[in-house]
Amino acid sequence: MKKNITLSVALATFNEEKNITRCLNSVKKLGDEIVIVDGGSTDKTVYLARNFTDKIFVTDNPPIFHINKQKAIEKCNGQWILQLDADEEVTSELADEITRTVHAHNDINGYFIARKNFFSNQWMKKGGMYPDYVIRLFRNGKGHFPCKSVHEQIVIDGNVGYLKEPMNHYPYATFQEYLKKADTYTSLTAQELEKNKTSISVISYLKYVVIKPLHTFINLFFRHRGFMDGRRGFIWALFSGLHHAQAYVKYIKNKR
Repeated sequence: MKKNITLSVALATFNEEKNITRCLNSVKKLGDEIVIVDGGSTDKTVYLARNFTDKIFVTDNPPIFHINKQKAIEKCNGQWILQLDADEEVTSELADEITRTVHAHNDINGYFIARKNFFSNQWMKKGGMYPDYVIRLFRNGKGHFPCKSVHEQIVIDGNVGYLKEPMNHYPYATFQEYLKKADTYTSLTAQELEKNKTSISVISYLKYVVIKPLHTFINLFFRHRGFMDGRRGFIWALFSGLHHAQAYVKYIKNKR
């Protein structure tokens, strides 16, 4: 590592022209370097990113996107790494806290950061969507992605702490965008069902098409008070539950 680089910002991207400028604008004064691994974007992602960094590496786009995130991490030279997704934004308050943190002297090797998730421009405060802690800041060499599942967290070697300030997360600008991403995630879950050799039976059908969807909906909409987010809270809880059924149906179709 180069000692004069304190903080590297690492991203993996693929067709993020709608998000990339907002994301990089939020960290252009925070990081000492910005490293991007792009999965062969066919839009203006790379073109726009070059306004902020020349450390852009174009490769393929694997089904488990964490593979490219790990590649970006491995190309960072900073003592600390801030790993971001293109649809995330670092607020000025969080940037100040990160700056203080990377210059502090302690034995913590990684930090969770809360996310304010926005669904069609509405901050979803309930339904299990906040604070939505994710590990994003860690010492170089002390964190990595296992690259085995789309749902995994960065694994930290050592102690982990929590930052107080949240970041903004804009995963679904429109309902159509949500459906598009949901289709990708259900396909990945179907692949996991295949990998785990899930049985095709009446019992598994009831589990994935009835029980798990109903349990997820009740958990998000009632237990986590998703109803307080209004119509969007209902949609989020409903389609989160349907994820299991859609993935199981895809799994059956793939088997046949």
